[in-house]
Amino acid sequence: MTYFCYCSSPLGLMTLQATEFGLCGAWFETQVTLPKQLGKEDADHPILRETSAQLADYFSGLRKAFDLPLAATGTAFQRLVWQTLTTIAYADTWSYSQLAVAIGNPQAARAVGLANSKNPISIIVPCHRVVAQDGNLTGYAGGMSRKAYLLQLESNGLST
Repeated sequence: MTYFCYCSSPLGLMTLQATEFGLCGAWFETQVTLPKQLGKEDADHPILRETSAQLADYFSGLRKAFDLPLAATGTAFQRLVWQTLTTIAYADTWSYSQLAVAIGNPQAARAVGLANSKNPISIIVPCHRVVAQDGNLTGYAGGMSRKAYLLQLESNGLST
């Protein structure tokens, strides 16, 4: 069974989704990767309540790392990429090539990019920290302006 709730953020309304085992989704309202079935609405679900609190702390500059059980579903390769994303430090960025090297497959930069784009747990699994080899911002399922905001928040302590 999955549960969901809505969470306000400076970047718009987010949808959070969890199972009994962990957080399985965090999407912005205009994100095309939102699942068709969200489950039962339950803002009091302990994982969803904690996720909302940690996101509020992140946006206010009080939190640099998340401490939540994660339960995203995907292929073994996608889960490896998503797990590796969680090792990118706050305010740091990696290229797709660096991410490919980190998973032990230096030739897989394009596949890493595709897996990155399918990340269902925005912000908490920080796919926004992956940029082009030259440092330019590239695609973000939540929208490029959100990606730029998140990177600015982390690099300069932007507060809301």
